[in-house]
Amino acid sequence: MTRPGFHLAIPVDDLDRAREFYGSVLGLEQGRSADAWVDWNFYEHQLVTHRVTGTGTATAGHNPVDGHEVPVPHFGLLLSIPDFHTLADRLRGAGTEFVIEPYLRFAGEPGEQWTMFLRDPAGNALEFKAFKDESQVFAV
Repeated sequence: MTRPGFHLAIPVDDLDRAREFYGSVLGLEQGRSADAWVDWNFYEHQLVTHRVTGTGTATAGHNPVDGHEVPVPHFGLLLSIPDFHTLADRLRGAGTEFVIEPYLRFAGEPGEQWTMFLRDPAGNALEFKAFKDESQVFAV
């Protein structure tokens, strides 16, 4: 039986810049590739960057959440709190410009979580978050 996970394919306009960002900045392991795409081990999930001409920033809009304007669409991962802070430090060290700097959202409330938003070189918005209590991920 295969371990559950997700597969996500996203557009990028430059595979070399995608390799630099996903490989060097995020520290992801590169998998199979061809002239027009690269597979990445995205924390044990499959992320594929497909070269598409003229991608630009894929922003449909923003939604207000906890006093911040969250870019829509976006994708990302839930991490452990230590992994979240390790990644945040790695991104800061690489000079990443955050859309929303790493911060503690909903402090003291159900669903308390660390979160950060950034864009890849093709403009795709990414969110990484870490819940204080992982049982609260789907709490109502």
